Amino acid sequence: MGDFHYTKDADGIVTVTMDMDGPVNAMNAEFWPLFAATMDRIEAEPGLKGVIWTSAKDTFFAGGDLKMLKSIEPDGVEALFQSVEATKAVMRRMEKQPVPHVAAINGAALGGGFEICLACNHRIAADNPKTKIGLPEVTLGLLPGGGGVVRLTWMLGLEGAMPFLLEGRQVSPDKALKAGLIHQVVPADQLLTRARDYILSVQGDAAAVTQPWDTKGYKIPGGPSTAPHNMTRIAGAAAMLYKKTRGLMPAPARILDIMTEAAGKVDFDTATRYESRRFVSLTPLASTKNMIETLFFGMNKVNGGASRPKGVPPSKVSRLGILGAGMMGQGIAFSAATAGLPVVLKDQTIEAAERGKAYTAALLDKRVKQGRMSAGEREAVLALITPTDKAEDLKGCDLIIEAVFEKIDIKDAVLAEHEALLAENGIWGSNTSTLPITRLATGAARPENFVGLHFFSPVDKMPLLEIIAGEKTSDETLARAFDFARQIRKTPIIVGDSTGFYTSRTIGTKIIEAVELVAEGHDPVRVDNLSRLTGMPTGMLSLLDEVQIKLVTDIYNTQVEMGLLDPDKEQNPAARAMLAEMISQHGRHGRATGKGFYDYDAQGKTIWPGLAAWRREGADIPDEDIKDRILFRAVLESLRCLEEGVLRTVEDGNVGSILGIGAPVHTGGYIQYVNTYGPARFLARCEELAGKYGDRFAPPEILKKHVADGRALA
Repeated sequence: MGDFHYTKDADGIVTVTMDMDGPVNAMNAEFWPLFAATMDRIEAEPGLKGVIWTSAKDTFFAGGDLKMLKSIEPDGVEALFQSVEATKAVMRRMEKQPVPHVAAINGAALGGGFEICLACNHRIAADNPKTKIGLPEVTLGLLPGGGGVVRLTWMLGLEGAMPFLLEGRQVSPDKALKAGLIHQVVPADQLLTRARDYILSVQGDAAAVTQPWDTKGYKIPGGPSTAPHNMTRIAGAAAMLYKKTRGLMPAPARILDIMTEAAGKVDFDTATRYESRRFVSLTPLASTKNMIETLFFGMNKVNGGASRPKGVPPSKVSRLGILGAGMMGQGIAFSAATAGLPVVLKDQTIEAAERGKAYTAALLDKRVKQGRMSAGEREAVLALITPTDKAEDLKGCDLIIEAVFEKIDIKDAVLAEHEALLAENGIWGSNTSTLPITRLATGAARPENFVGLHFFSPVDKMPLLEIIAGEKTSDETLARAFDFARQIRKTPIIVGDSTGFYTSRTIGTKIIEAVELVAEGHDPVRVDNLSRLTGMPTGMLSLLDEVQIKLVTDIYNTQVEMGLLDPDKEQNPAARAMLAEMISQHGRHGRATGKGFYDYDAQGKTIWPGLAAWRREGADIPDEDIKDRILFRAVLESLRCLEEGVLRTVEDGNVGSILGIGAPVHTGGYIQYVNTYGPARFLARCEELAGKYGDRFAPPEILKKHVADGRALA
């Protein structure tokens, strides 16, 4: 069993070293008895001068027990409330003691871990590059329930606390110091010494042992929530939250509600009880369970290598070559260089290669301006990128990624010219979103070392990397590609070489279904807005304009020409015909040309009046049918990918759909959506939609089997 190691030195300073069972300290069933018993002992300690709280783990404290929280059902909410209140009562005892309590933060302090720190009088963090400090609960559908919302609001004020509470921002020790979250950053080997020095330096200082919220006459920075300027700020924040969440993820709105109350007229203890109530109310919600399941447990499985071939030793790329310094190539170069990897960036001219490097320079300039990077660090990253127009400069790279135009003949020519330059047993990666990896690898001298690496645009912001296994791609190559993804801080999923792989294949279904609805005569603005109301980041017609109608149509035509798709079996013929007409007869290519489903100008966008030609009287169908047609197409395609082995795991499908193709976050991903909806109920709804709108909504066999067996998809 874990323990809170308790020592007292000759100066009367107690050090509590948290060392719970498992790899991290967490607020689980083991925590409260240890915490309460330790406080009992501290309160009875004679000659006490102060207390230091630290950790025996690499992290300070990891936060709440998410497995336990995910298991809470409505009948367990009240018991959870009592447990949360009991823990907070111990925190109040801690911060009301007449001696200073110091948090000696030796590693990451997130969520409940940082809430413990907030209950201390003074917070000192070790200068550790791996340390992150913050309250990220909102990113998992939760809110800080251990006093974090109330304490941070009282400490920083409404405006200062919003990024940390409403966005779940996590920061390094230096940034935490600048933001006012902690008081000191010290060398790691001096952490406990400096904590002791602080305690001895404030003996007899009443202010040092009194929390701001317990100080008579204390005023919240920026004023109360009832101040006119704060009322405007709160209203604006509420509107922005709804725009972002569509009301489908309740945690941010509840956090803002608590902040408003905490900064209003209620006292501190009343505010923290209200926080507890709002916290426990989130735990039984489907959206909370989905987000915890996928964005924590699923993400850990994916990043931990659930799909990585077993038995292959870990590897690192020591020198990366990139062919093509356009939008994708320059983004890959940025991601690699910022991860400390030397890059050779080649294009047809040195000017083009230099422009590719300039992309990284511009992004780094922003970081320097924002204080997120020093000028010296900027120069060190830029020095890792070598622009060139000479093929021989890539000689010896252990990974070369071609990121040239999406044409097979161009990719074949690039492979023929450069493959021999790879280091011994080096691997070749093709950045493609649709072209078959097996076909691209036919020209390779070593097809077993050829792999698909589908990056997402913009590469510097999109966290997903889809790794595609061709028919001859070896397990060693897949494992090395996986390790490279982790090396450049991307989340990798490994998929099979189906047409469109997983992400492009799946995102295409929901987009083309939205176009089908317009081709049937429905109001395009209604279709676009209803697709957003499913929780997708943007409307499907707006998304198609962004990715370019012409590009999507060209890719489809190429796949038909290659024999990958049979136009006679097209499931959305009306939509395909509509897109072809928009391009050929009206020049509607997409947002880049200012003309797509919308007209674009400096003032914004308006729906293209020409779409009225497709409107049809009596075409109206229920809103729910429109939303389900768009969402279910993507969900069904994900199930088919799982059934066909294109997806190796459910987690890959869920994580990939959220990080790569805009699955509504509250669903936990497209496959998890079925579990929440209920597999049997989802099957029945599919059959209903298939009867009304076509066989593309017919439930696949994998769904029928899980329903027959009474099993969730896992």
